[in-house]
Amino acid sequence: MLNVIHGADFHLDAPFHALPPEQAAQRREEQRELLFRLARLAEEERADLVLLSGDLFDGRQVYSETLEALEKALGSMKAQVFIAPGNHDLWSARSPYAGLVWPDNVHIFTEPQIETVELPELGCVVHGAAFTAPHREDRALAGFQVPNDGKIHLLVLHADGTPNSQYGPITEEDLAASGLDYAALGHIHGRIGPQRAGRTVWAWPGCPEGRGFDELGDKGVLCGTVGKGEARMRFVPLCGRRYLIREVDVTGQDPEAALTAALPEDESPDLCRIVLTGERGAEPLALEKLEALARPHYYNVSLRDRTHIRRDLWDRMEEDTLTGLFLRGMRRRMEEAPDEEARLAVERAVRFGLSALESREDPQ
Repeated sequence: MLNVIHGADFHLDAPFHALPPEQAAQRREEQRELLFRLARLAEEERADLVLLSGDLFDGRQVYSETLEALEKALGSMKAQVFIAPGNHDLWSARSPYAGLVWPDNVHIFTEPQIETVELPELGCVVHGAAFTAPHREDRALAGFQVPNDGKIHLLVLHADGTPNSQYGPITEEDLAASGLDYAALGHIHGRIGPQRAGRTVWAWPGCPEGRGFDELGDKGVLCGTVGKGEARMRFVPLCGRRYLIREVDVTGQDPEAALTAALPEDESPDLCRIVLTGERGAEPLALEKLEALARPHYYNVSLRDRTHIRRDLWDRMEEDTLTGLFLRGMRRRMEEAPDEEARLAVERAVRFGLSALESREDPQ
């Protein structure tokens, strides 16, 4: 059995446009620190292989400090490291990959077709391919099949599971036909798998550190063991900060009190978007004041107002419409309710019903 770490989509030196310049620079520095957390994990797990499935860089604008950190972190590993460049960090004579003398334990795939590297001392073979242009519509794994030689066969590839994708489409049929023991995939930033296609276990680990509110929660890498015909991989969080979205319902409450009750007691290292929901009075929310209240509790915080103005639930009851018919029926149920708890339950049902009937959407 081999000890394997599978990571992808680090997007080093991402611009972090949504953050203030000082925080954006700090986040890029923290991405470099992420590399050394990966190296420590490789040491703790006694990893034989570290498979990095593309988009290690966010683009061609790469800082020298990042290259130095990458060389130092990967070179410190006792593991063999394999990199399959993706659409953001494609291989070319001008790419950051070509301008660095890499440590002996690092192998970078440079061809669009599948290449093969044998590691006799580990009894395994690592296959991989590179993006050499920003797009590729061919299926790199189409028609590929490993020999029945008793060795452990692994794949490192930046690929998209969407049919007809411009980013290296891959299919479960190709994976099943390949005979691979483990396919380490990259490109999709949300974790998928491990799953099995035929005898092949495959997975996307997601990105190891979120960069926006489309990459929520814990992020990390996959870690585990791969043998002939089996792979047992588990998720290991590696991120230093998370992107979070929290909803705060202000219905029937002072907005400041509702927000305060939802804030963490201690300062959080995370980046949080707080969405205010529910009913409020006619006066708009003082978002700047509320944001100032929340700011000390997070590394970065922003607020969104998705509330709506409070209204009389029954003001359309006499209409000759479906809404009026619904309200008249619910009013009768309200009058027949045996106690206050039952009346509150009816009121909640009316609010949900009105929202559904009117297809009301909160303002963006």
